[in-house]
Amino acid sequence: MTESASGGSGRAPADRGRTTIADGVVEKIAGLAAREVVGVHALGSGSGLSRTFGAVRDRVPGGAKSAVSRGVKAEVGEVQTALDLEIVVDYGVSIRDVARAVRENVISAVERMTGLEVVEVNIAVGDVKLPDEEDEEPESRLH
Repeated sequence: MTESASGGSGRAPADRGRTTIADGVVEKIAGLAAREVVGVHALGSGSGLSRTFGAVRDRVPGGAKSAVSRGVKAEVGEVQTALDLEIVVDYGVSIRDVARAVRENVISAVERMTGLEVVEVNIAVGDVKLPDEEDEEPESRLH
């Protein structure tokens, strides 16, 4: 490598080195962006059993998903990412409109914050929250 007369390598400082972004970082960004959309009640499965296992898994140290990224799976490459989200929608909303808004908000947030190109955002609607349903908070067996 040749040095320039100014003592640098000839490359801008911002171009010297690599930045890697973990899957979990993209998952958190996407999870927060999805929750901002009106009509999204929650992320992750709507079933109480799945939430119970998720709550237990979230408390296990070492690689556990945070509550923010539950229901989000990202595959991150060097310049692109793909996302899968599972959402619970509020009763009465247009699922098509909510999915479109989630997709747009997630893509915007992830691309703006990471610089990665989002190639796809797949959305699975796992449940609908009825007005008279109470939110089930799983009782933890861990103390």
